[in-house]
Amino acid sequence: MTHSRITLEPGKRGGRPCIRGLRISVYDVLEMLAEGMSEAEIIEEFPELEPADIRACLAFAADREHNLYTLAV
Repeated sequence: MTHSRITLEPGKRGGRPCIRGLRISVYDVLEMLAEGMSEAEIIEEFPELEPADIRACLAFAADREHNLYTLAV
């Protein structure tokens, strides 16, 4: 399950969703992807990340978007 890679800790990064307890937030990864960085470039910059972490960020964002839309309807 991809969401098991996403952690929430109140004292870390202001409680933002992070990856596997690291100080790398879902937002950080999504921002890098939006800037055009490839998965390989992100992992090169943050070698502690795994390809599955990046996919988990995308899945997490998709689920959040779906939930926001569902609540608005």
